Amino acid sequence: MGGCTNCKGKAGCDHRKGSMMEEVERALARLYPTRTWGEVDDSDPQGLPSEELAGLADELAAELSAATFVRHGGDDEPCDYIYILCMGRTPCVVQVRDHGVPVPDEWRQVDAIGEQYLRLVISQRTRVAAVQQVAVELRRVDDGFLVREQPRAGVYDPPLLHRMQKLVAILPAYDLLHVDFGEIAHAPPAFEPGVWRELYGAAPSIANYLFYPQPTTMISTAFLPASEAA
Repeated sequence: MGGCTNCKGKAGCDHRKGSMMEEVERALARLYPTRTWGEVDDSDPQGLPSEELAGLADELAAELSAATFVRHGGDDEPCDYIYILCMGRTPCVVQVRDHGVPVPDEWRQVDAIGEQYLRLVISQRTRVAAVQQVAVELRRVDDGFLVREQPRAGVYDPPLLHRMQKLVAILPAYDLLHVDFGEIAHAPPAFEPGVWRELYGAAPSIANYLFYPQPTTMISTAFLPASEAA
């Protein structure tokens, strides 16, 4: 069985996977000449310009019939994210958390809200992208709201797979190589973890070299104060 997270089949895709991983290996060799995480040569960034990123988000919204939201990576995240709302309704938790939308009054009447997203992550260093299924849960507490984001190592739930397939079909028009998370969840051979081992333990996966430093399924929690309510 292959490493795909969104397909139970193997026949007919080995050639595509081989070509995909060859391109990933070339990107890693260019970006990490010392073959060590954290020692990156980003003198020639080849990511998606802001206007193309916004255009991709708009096209995904139209083609997938879903709200989309761009979030730029933090200072230590050389990537950009596009969140595609698949289960939930606007104003959604990601809008409030990341885009300054006021907390809706209706949230005060519920104990919890659960939403499902496809999260497209795009490297700022090379034309590579990958997709994860992300659950976002909001829970009401005495002085505000806790937002818990839990990414999975790929896309698994059937209701999300159709949109994911359409999403992947759009990426080549933006000169983006789609890589399956199942194929980049392991450490690249003959690479050194550098300071990553001290930060997170074990060894970084290929995804950590291409996109962001944190483990790919690490849960994050944010707090929204009740004062931000509309």
